[in-house]
Formats: sequence, structure tokens, C-alpha cells
Amino acid sequence: MSYYQGFLLAVPNQNKATYKKHAEACWPIFEEYGCLSCNENWGVDVPDGKVTSFPMAVQKKDDETVVFSWMEWPDKETCDTAWDKIMQDPRMQEMGEMPFDGMRMMWGGFEPLVDMRAKVSA
Repeated sequence: MSYYQGFLLAVPNQNKATYKKHAEACWPIFEEYGCLSCNENWGVDVPDGKVTSFPMAVQKKDDETVVFSWMEWPDKETCDTAWDKIMQDPRMQEMGEMPFDGMRMMWGGFEPLVDMRAKVSA
């Protein structure tokens, strides 16, 4: 059964290009260890909330943008095994510091409950 990891973080606006480059550099490593897809999404309509919101969850500052991303794995076991290897992979170490504050990043793992897609006609 597919397994998804979701991530929510705040990236300084000035680091948008650096973040994109970092994500693109990580992809071959993730793919090598079994990741099926990786989606990085720059917030364009992420309103502040009164009780809770994406910006509040990541303690977004005025000069930052919320990023919402997810990774698809074949199953949880592949994901768990991969992350142990990814974190020790020298290529990850060579990338240096992340272009965002990792202490304010949220993440979690999810199993599909409902998967609906539009029918594509030829």
C-alpha cells in the first residue's frame, strides 16, 4: 500500500531559488532509495487564521512563504528504510545547511484513505 509523507514549512522569500535547487538536488537521492514522487509547492493563497492556519503552524514571519510538500513511497517499510540511508548518505551531508528553519517544519506519514482522480479521455 502506498505511503505518503507530508511536510509543512516556512521558507524565507529570498531563499525561494535556493530551496528549489536544494529540492531538485535531493530528488535523485530520494528516488534511488525508492521514493516514487516528490512534490514541492510554494504558497500563493495561504491565509492567516484566527485560531489555526498553515502560517500559524510554522510560525511564518512576514518575509517568508509557506511551503507544502509531500513524498509518495511504495509502502511505509520502504520509506523507513530509505530515511535511515538518506540521512547517512554523504551526498546529503555535502548539501550543507537547509535554506529554511527546520525547527519550524512539521511532517507526518500517512496511509491513503480515499484516492479519487479525474477520468482522462483521449
